[in-house]
Amino acid sequence: MGLLPCPLLSRQPNDQDSVNTSQAHLHSYSSTSSLSSVPSLSSSSSSSSAATHHRLLSTLKSHSSPVFSLALAPKHLFSGSSNSEIRSWSRDPSSPDNTILIPSSRSAVKSIVLSGDTLFTAHQDHKIRVWKTDNNTKNYHYRCVNTLPTAGDRLTRCLWAKNYVEVRRHKKCTWVHHVDAVSALALSRDGSLLCSVSWDRTFKVWRTSDYKCLESVWNAHDDAINAVVLSSDGFVYTGSADTKIKVWRRHDGEKKHRLVDTLEKHKSAVNALALSTDGSVLYSGACDRSIIVWEKDSCGGGGGDGGKHMVVVGGLKGHKKAILCLVAVADLVCSGSADKTVRIWRRGSSGREYSCLSVLEGHNGPVKCLAAAVDSCGGGGGGGGDSNSGCGTSYKIYSGSLGCDIKVWQMWVPFLE
Repeated sequence: MGLLPCPLLSRQPNDQDSVNTSQAHLHSYSSTSSLSSVPSLSSSSSSSSAATHHRLLSTLKSHSSPVFSLALAPKHLFSGSSNSEIRSWSRDPSSPDNTILIPSSRSAVKSIVLSGDTLFTAHQDHKIRVWKTDNNTKNYHYRCVNTLPTAGDRLTRCLWAKNYVEVRRHKKCTWVHHVDAVSALALSRDGSLLCSVSWDRTFKVWRTSDYKCLESVWNAHDDAINAVVLSSDGFVYTGSADTKIKVWRRHDGEKKHRLVDTLEKHKSAVNALALSTDGSVLYSGACDRSIIVWEKDSCGGGGGDGGKHMVVVGGLKGHKKAILCLVAVADLVCSGSADKTVRIWRRGSSGREYSCLSVLEGHNGPVKCLAAAVDSCGGGGGGGGDSNSGCGTSYKIYSGSLGCDIKVWQMWVPFLE
């Protein structure tokens, strides 16, 4: 640890939160040279990029500290910041008012995921908090109903010596605890399982019905884990500051995940991961300024014994600084960078070529988090308000930055011919 050219936020063993560390974050996203060994899949011009329209709909400025996380619900956008605030914003442009949900956790909000009426938030203070909609109010308020690990889980585990693991020299704790910042969360497709990863180099699996910790994989990586995504067919992908992406799976009849594959191509810290809708393509972003595109290896058996799970197809290059966040929606991939821009990439019909449709500019700080969704699908006008005789898809893209603001973009993309 400490040898990488793009280090994570510097931490001391007893640090409790990052409320006052926004400046350190700004210095932690330095980039390294782009990967010359990975062929570029991106083209600078195409007919679809010429026909694409985008416009800035609004800028949300109520946060007073860097925005670390975003999550979409059907009617609301949720955002979390370094000073522990979680805000709810209406996705209806005619109702721009926001509601402060959680001003009291006193710890940076690193990640947010939603399952129905339940909100899960990951924090710098090593905890995961669970929030439920308060149905007694009219303003869509949430209240904290639990903190993970739960009191019951902690009490049950502390009674037996076998449940303790050594977290550092002369210090032990039960395996259900994270002992450093919880950096990212991901839900299984059916919402029954929650996966958390941490700077303590572990990932854990929680059951959402009773919030019990089912499994903890210690020393999953050699350095802090920054990102996690889950596929619909049961694979867990973790990205780390050790430059590696690891693929895990729990097979039928087994209680624990085991390592399926290690993807090694990045030369600096992996900051972000995203999966295509069908789970066949993995995108990874790192401090080397490149997004690597991985596809399942049909020859290797998809990660079976003796086979590679995924292989490198190529890279998406264009950002001038570290890639900090990724999101995939339909055939688009959105990337946010320390260069303060968002790039929109489109996968071609062949699956092996990509075009950069747009570069969204306007943030005054690194783009730390993204969310995106299909807005409408059909014919008629473009995202820039111009009429368009063709047919296409309209998207809403939300970008949060260390400059404390959130921007809402609309983008219209024509259908592939």
